Amino acid sequence: MARAQHVRNTAHGTRITFSPKVFIPLTMLCRDKCGYCTFAQPPARLEKPYLTPDDVLAIARQGARNGCHEALFTLGERPELRYDIAATWLKDHGYDSTVHYLAEMAQLVLQETGLLPHANAGALYEDELAMLRRVSPSQGMMLESLRDDLECHRGAPDKEPQRRINTLCTAGELAIPFTSGILVGLGETRQDRIDALHLLAAAHTKYGHLQEVIVQNFLPKPGTAMHKARPCPEDEYLWSIAVARLILPPEIHLQAPPNLSDDFAVLLDAGIDDWGGVSPVTADHVNPERPWPALDRLRTVTEERGFVLAPRLTVYPEFVRAPEKWLDPAVQFPVLDRSDAEGLGRDDPGAIWPEKVTAADVVHDGAEVVLVGHKSTQWYSGSNVRPMTLVPHSAPAATGRIAEIVEGHRNGQELGEKEVVDLFRARGPEVGYLADYADELRYRAVGNTVTWVHNRNINYTNVCTYKCKFCGFSKGPLSLNLRGTPYLLTLDDIADRAREASLLGATEVTLQGGIHPDFDGDYYIDVTHAVKNAVPDMHVHGFTALEVTEGATRNGESLRDYLIRLKDAGLASLPGTAAEILDDDVRAVICSDKVNTEEWLECHRQAHSIGLHSNITIMYGSVEHPESWAKHFMVTRELQKETGGFTEFIPLPFVHMASPIYLQKKSRRGPTFRETVL
Repeated sequence: MARAQHVRNTAHGTRITFSPKVFIPLTMLCRDKCGYCTFAQPPARLEKPYLTPDDVLAIARQGARNGCHEALFTLGERPELRYDIAATWLKDHGYDSTVHYLAEMAQLVLQETGLLPHANAGALYEDELAMLRRVSPSQGMMLESLRDDLECHRGAPDKEPQRRINTLCTAGELAIPFTSGILVGLGETRQDRIDALHLLAAAHTKYGHLQEVIVQNFLPKPGTAMHKARPCPEDEYLWSIAVARLILPPEIHLQAPPNLSDDFAVLLDAGIDDWGGVSPVTADHVNPERPWPALDRLRTVTEERGFVLAPRLTVYPEFVRAPEKWLDPAVQFPVLDRSDAEGLGRDDPGAIWPEKVTAADVVHDGAEVVLVGHKSTQWYSGSNVRPMTLVPHSAPAATGRIAEIVEGHRNGQELGEKEVVDLFRARGPEVGYLADYADELRYRAVGNTVTWVHNRNINYTNVCTYKCKFCGFSKGPLSLNLRGTPYLLTLDDIADRAREASLLGATEVTLQGGIHPDFDGDYYIDVTHAVKNAVPDMHVHGFTALEVTEGATRNGESLRDYLIRLKDAGLASLPGTAAEILDDDVRAVICSDKVNTEEWLECHRQAHSIGLHSNITIMYGSVEHPESWAKHFMVTRELQKETGGFTEFIPLPFVHMASPIYLQKKSRRGPTFRETVL
């Protein structure tokens, strides 16, 4: 098991994931008769052959209200081929098959609740897998065993190994993020399990689609043909998990269900990195006699073993971050909407509902859209929801990679890009540990003094020739009610606002606005003069790198000469906005026609060279990942070493409401609170 632990730790670190889910048993009718199963029931024991759409939505909505991400659809395989009542029900309700009905219900849940369906429909054919791919980001089917002579499968035609191998490989051909696994203790040998694991490994090597493998232990259940069979011995089960970790490619996640082991902590010792789906709402309908552990207990057990617990989506981060390959266009945004910057599930408590907006009847200066339908109760930037407590009064000590990086920094080592990325991956008690160390660094630098400035923002125009996809100044035609009425303040308007600010006690004004097509470079100089003439002692903090670069270009001047003219007019410092994310791959998505990373850095380099200080901003939480945050830190740190001209670092969380890129379903809904704290 030590070797399995090493493989797991090297590939996945100390993070253990789980999927907060609801379990939707669409039908408990099944044409197969497996000797160990209590899920499948005959029609006489069921009130109705299938859950109705109302039944399905009731379960899904309960899950959404409780912060779940996954709607696990589990069902018997092809019951219409065995039971007339199933075939009749499907025909009467307009469905060609159980799989067709499943696809419709997955679509309903996705649209109405935002929960991500995971279709666990058994051995399927190509057209069925393709149909489900359009509504279900991930799918699954247990391989169980390659043995075709197991007594427990004698009445189960869908458990014929080649049928299941065909489904597994077809899912790979269709680029479906897939779950499979083996059952341990059905009468197979160790070599049988090894053979099955090698087959799963080979399928993944060929297609790359196997995101997780489940190793599940057999437990006898009353009322089944195998009720007197011996349960899978714990040592045999742990051996099988460890061997799976050693045989499977390291990137495949390894899962074992915690509710099927009395002491589930030992599963971590065998090399797993995922607990699977855990529901705060519904029972495990496949193993109803074994309830899932409470989430608090799951977290405690995980952390006591030196790991951190993180919620995930039905699709693992490696697949979330390559949506063009792995996700149908129809499910890309629902996945993105629930993901954090790493591609894991958003981890703030509360409900996440799909945001539905309509244009407001009256449009003024700002973006006017109205949220309709269910309102999310989970924290997001710009909301009025109180965030969860991530930094306790007494932060616990951390172990592993996070502690190693902090100790290195404490001893004078400079953080590299990879170390910064690793710090952004902190979870659970690691967040409090990092915050505690950051507070220590703050105290060393400035003591307990916390400063602020009495400032007024003056946005002189909301008209802009640039098309930044996150910005309210670029929200398109007025017919969409997204930008507000175009305006351009006169110089007298700007001077009046500066005087008002001064009378109210402001010592600084910030000047920013859109890049108006009619501006020449002298406009920004005229604005600076207007403020200084109105209030001579006002600190003028103005003009982003974009405005400065554009002004110099329109005047045909060098950056340095233009900045000197601005300084002579009274400009005292530059804001760091227009930085967004200083990673040109990200900028190509969110602000492709704006200054690039080097142009932003050069503007601030030239400003510092003539005595104009500036600050650094970073806008995080839209489409970028922690690697981009780290790049931003690295390039601005290098410039600070060169010039010493930056006075502050200002993290700006992306506010998604009414942002064009979010309304176009191409961004996340801002950062999580954990990401904001980090």
